[in-house]
Amino acid sequence: MTLVANWSYPTAVKFGAGRIAELPAACAQAGISRPLLVTDRGLAALPVTARALDIMDEAGMGRAIFSEVDPNPNEVNLAAGVEAFRAGGHDGVIAFGGGSGLDLGKMVAFMSGQTRPVWDFEDVGDWWTRADASAIAPIVAVPTTAGTGSEMGRASVITNSATHAKKIIFHPKVLPTVVICDPELTVGMPRTITAGTGLDALAHCVEAFSSPHYHPMSQGIALEGMRLVIENLPRAFDDGSDIEARAQMMSAAAMGAVAFQKGLGAIHAMSHPVGAHFNTHHGTTNAVCMPAVLEFNAPAIAARFDRAAPYLGVKGGFDGFRVFVQEFNDRFDIPRGLSALGVTAAAIPDLVRDALSDPSCGGNPVPLTEKNLTALFNAAL
Repeated sequence: MTLVANWSYPTAVKFGAGRIAELPAACAQAGISRPLLVTDRGLAALPVTARALDIMDEAGMGRAIFSEVDPNPNEVNLAAGVEAFRAGGHDGVIAFGGGSGLDLGKMVAFMSGQTRPVWDFEDVGDWWTRADASAIAPIVAVPTTAGTGSEMGRASVITNSATHAKKIIFHPKVLPTVVICDPELTVGMPRTITAGTGLDALAHCVEAFSSPHYHPMSQGIALEGMRLVIENLPRAFDDGSDIEARAQMMSAAAMGAVAFQKGLGAIHAMSHPVGAHFNTHHGTTNAVCMPAVLEFNAPAIAARFDRAAPYLGVKGGFDGFRVFVQEFNDRFDIPRGLSALGVTAAAIPDLVRDALSDPSCGGNPVPLTEKNLTALFNAAL
């Protein structure tokens, strides 16, 4: 099957193998002539990034790159990126990579023309209106993993290095103008990253599907996203060169990010502080938390998963799905508890405090409290 398409939901997407060659056209469409490519340290040295820089250079756009990006990007990385953007006289950003590169790249474009600190634009109420929208640089996003879906989002997650709290920074104009989804860019991903990012996409779809908020479009996207992960992540994990499976996973990642406009929940409320305090991989942390959260949310979500399970190819309704998720994690060597990621029982009070202040709490189908979150963290430990 040949998977090639042009989408405009929620933004313009150039999807298909080899479409990284269209990077100059994407920049032109976004009004960018002097881009700064923002990615993470590990990706910066790989051939996939050299190829993108060569394409930029050959098109007369230079080969400027900023890669001082941590796995959980923070305001220190952001300040350095904004400085590089301004010093280079750039007029737009190519956000390139997995979640860290995409999130920080979007924030460099966002903060390049702002005068207030980034924390003033946290996703709280209408704080986004504080920003000077006319000073936000355009963004072209190029994901190189299939997980976070940040290429389709209007926000970034930035860690406060002083408080170890992850904050969601939101503005409608942070949505990239053009996205290039080229599954060939994901072929070289290590198996552990393929698994962790793929399970991140699954978590996004599971939580969106579980959210009590009304958004039938996102509900349908979440259901199909779950199916794509279930059917294609094992293929991509076993054979990294399976380009169709890689393409389907890239679709699922984008779909997860679109779907969670409906809401996230306890999985993300837990994984955000765990990642901030223990510097864990976000998708892997989500996967570890998922079985405990499904059990916790069972009274509110069992009926909808009873209906969804046959479509997903899972026998036994919700109970079967819950068992399947744990077996699916095991298939990819995901640890069975947060303690294997370095989380300690002594840290739970701090994790609970930070989880309760995370915006993801509002999308959980069972209201979260200090008491039940403490029990949930202990169950996931």
